[in-house]
Amino acid sequence: MSNAKTSSPFGPDGRLEVQLKMLDPGIEPPSYAHPGDAGADLRTRIDVDIAPGERVLVPTGVSLALPDGYVALIHPRSGLATRHGLTIVNAPGTVDAGYRGELAVTLLNTDRSQGIRLVRGDRIAQMVIQRVEHARFVPVAELPDSVRGSAGFGSTGGFGSPDAAAVPGQGR
Repeated sequence: MSNAKTSSPFGPDGRLEVQLKMLDPGIEPPSYAHPGDAGADLRTRIDVDIAPGERVLVPTGVSLALPDGYVALIHPRSGLATRHGLTIVNAPGTVDAGYRGELAVTLLNTDRSQGIRLVRGDRIAQMVIQRVEHARFVPVAELPDSVRGSAGFGSTGGFGSPDAAAVPGQGR
C-alpha cells in the first residue's frame, strides 16, 4: 500500500484550478462573460489588421499550466464569426497539458471584401477546458461490424444530396 498523497486539481469550491501566468499585465486574464459559460474569453495583446482572406497568428499574453489529463480547446467567438467572418484556422486549437508557452490564436478573415481591425484587449477567441481520455491502441486483424460500416462523408444524405428526396425525413 502506498503512502503517496495524490493531490486534487480541484479547489475548495469544486472548480478545476489552472495555473495562469499573464505575460502582459495590461491584458485582462481569461474570464467567463456569464455564469455557466463553457468558454473563457481570450484577448489580443496587439493591434492587428486582418485583410480579407488573410490569416494572422495573434498572441494573447497568456500562458497556462493545465493539470495532467486536461486540454484547453480554443474556439472562435460566434459573434465575430457571424458579424465579421472571423474564425480560427485550426478550430478548435489544442493546448496540451504540457505546453507552457504563450497561447496564440491563428485567426482567419473569411470576409471576401472587408478587413477587420482588432485592438489590443479585444476578445478574439474562447477557451474551453475539458478532461481528456487517453486510449490504448490495440492492433487487430479485423474491426467489428457496425451499422455505418465504412460509409464516410455525405453517407447520411442531407441538404443538396442527390439521395435526399428518396430518404424519408431527408426531403428538401
